[in-house]
Amino acid sequence: MFTTKLSLLVLVTILFTIINVSYSTTVYAASATEINIGVSETLKRFRKEIAGGDEFLKQAKAVLVFPGIIKAGFGIGGEYGEGALQIGGKTISYYSTAAASIGFQLGAQSKSVVVVFMTTDALKQFQTSTGWKAGVDGSVALIEWGVGEDINTIDIQDPIVGFVFSNKGLMFNLTLEGSKFTKIAK
Repeated sequence: MFTTKLSLLVLVTILFTIINVSYSTTVYAASATEINIGVSETLKRFRKEIAGGDEFLKQAKAVLVFPGIIKAGFGIGGEYGEGALQIGGKTISYYSTAAASIGFQLGAQSKSVVVVFMTTDALKQFQTSTGWKAGVDGSVALIEWGVGEDINTIDIQDPIVGFVFSNKGLMFNLTLEGSKFTKIAK
């Protein structure tokens, strides 16, 4: 009896979260101009905070940038953000990212995500998908390194590399697995 009520409560909470996230993304969707400004500022921050970041980005086939992903939760959480895919410094398409989670969580936070495609094959696979899910359709390696270390001195073999920033700087020990990236019209 108790597990049935608990299961029903969890189901209702999940449905409420999904409806709330869906509604809020429709109401608060950013314009193409707002996304482009956010992408530009996030890439400036990336180049400033990551030693060798500028040279690293020059090696990339493309970069997917989400300037502001909002995550909120109370036991069950969700996150959503909008960003742009750039090739050669030019925006070619816009994407949204969404994820849900269950576990100990309370409150809200904002983060920026930079996903760097290092190979043409990884980029093509991403672009041809209708809803690319990190960890399922492709693995995203989150890079960690020591203070003062230059990213260009690290031997990166992964086809897709991710960086997550909070207001305080680069965040470590996070994952993008389970995040779904979907192309959107702007």
